[in-house]
Order: sequence, then structure tokens, then C-alpha cells
Amino acid sequence: MTPMIRHLLRLGLLACVVGAAPARAFAQTDEIQVYTAEIAAKGVFNLTLHTNFIADGNPTPAFPGAVTADHSLNGVPEWAYGVATWFEAGLYMPLYSRDRTMGWGLNGYKLRALFVVPHAADRKFVFGANFEFSFNNPRWDTSRHTAEVRPIIGWHLKPIDIIINPIVDTAWDGFGNLEFVPSMRVAYNKNDKLAFAVEEYADFGPLRKFRPAGQQVHQLYGVLDYSSHFCDIEAGVGFGLTSASDKYTLKLILSRDLNKKK
Repeated sequence: MTPMIRHLLRLGLLACVVGAAPARAFAQTDEIQVYTAEIAAKGVFNLTLHTNFIADGNPTPAFPGAVTADHSLNGVPEWAYGVATWFEAGLYMPLYSRDRTMGWGLNGYKLRALFVVPHAADRKFVFGANFEFSFNNPRWDTSRHTAEVRPIIGWHLKPIDIIINPIVDTAWDGFGNLEFVPSMRVAYNKNDKLAFAVEEYADFGPLRKFRPAGQQVHQLYGVLDYSSHFCDIEAGVGFGLTSASDKYTLKLILSRDLNKKK
């Protein structure tokens, strides 16, 4: 067993032992993305801008004082650094939103540690794990501190990619409240610059007992990825599949290495 794998297992065990996410309602998210196990090269800084707009969503706040999902704009700059070929550190700051009732506001920040198999883009089978630790303002979440454990499993079958993120959320309050919020992506790579994908994002509720199907969140996205000399672009349109899901969401992700050598 390699040192990287041992480290992944230790971190995963630590996250599960410390606590887990409650079965609570979220307003919406700042980041809509499936992790593919690709990271910034060692010594490279990367900036990713996440932006999403809920064109038709839930008009009722998820809890008193929360950002209202319907017609809200949500986003965050993500600052990342390639520490090693298998480790990327990240900082999301500031998380922000604008809705029709409270206007602009800050939602907190997040720390991220992403461990992956090296050179994932060149491998047929890829894997990794991402750990996020969130510090939330009251308008964004009922818990001040939450976290995420995101395993990454994928296959590059050329030209098809299949990526699965069986995510578990945590609010540090016990195994009984672990919440299962997986995502997955199937992409067709037309060439090394252009890809078309279908992504699915879900919230099944607590692992101990999933919510009834109609109360679960399921959103299906059509996504276009394009790599240019200036930046990488990911744009998508999401459609809610259940009554608990926002009906229409637009997402845009812009990513650029800031100090990559030519």
C-alpha cells in the first residue's frame, strides 16, 4: 500500500469518526461540479470562478433567514495550489449570493484538501478523495461548521469518461445524521479541447433512512467543456427531476492556471 493510499484511508476514517451531516435543508450550493481527479501541476496556482444562477427555484427559504433559492445568484472564487503530483490544497473565499429579498451577502469560506492518483488524465482508471471544511454564515447554513468527504472513482474509456463522486456531508454531530449527496458525470470527448457531458446531482437525505423519492433532490445537467489558451470553460443547464429540486439552474465555471510555465 502506497503512502498516498494510507493517507487517504486515515483522513477518510478521521472524517467519519468525528461526525456527520444532519438531515437539514440547504438553500443551494456555490459549487456545481463533478471532481475528475485531475489537479493543478506541482508548484502551479490555479484560480477557478464558480457561478450559478437559479432561474426557477424554491421561492421559500430553506430555513428562517436563509438565502432564497429562486432567482438567486451564487458563486465563489476557488484558489488552488498543486502541492505534489497527488495533492492539491484549496481555499474557497469568499462565498457569496444575491437573492431578491436580502440582496448581496457573504456566506462564509471553505478549506479543501484533494488527494488523487498522480497524472489522472493519462490513466484508464482514476481515484481519489476530497475533504472540505466549511465555515458558514447564518444566512447559508444552520450549522456554523460543516464538511464534505468526496470519494472520486472514474474511468477514461476514450472517448467516453465516466466519473462518480459518492459524496457524504457532515456537520460533526454523529453517524446517525450522515447525508448522502452523490454526483456523477458521463462525458464524450470530441477532441482534447471540446467535450459534451451529462451530469447528475442528488441529495437522498440521511444514510440511515433516505427521504421519500418525491422529497429527494435530483438535477440533470447538460454540460459543455471547452479548453482555450486563456482558460477552461464549463457551462451547463440543469433541470430538476423532482418537486424538491430547483427547476432550472444555469452554471458557469472558468478556470485558469496563474503561473504555469509555457
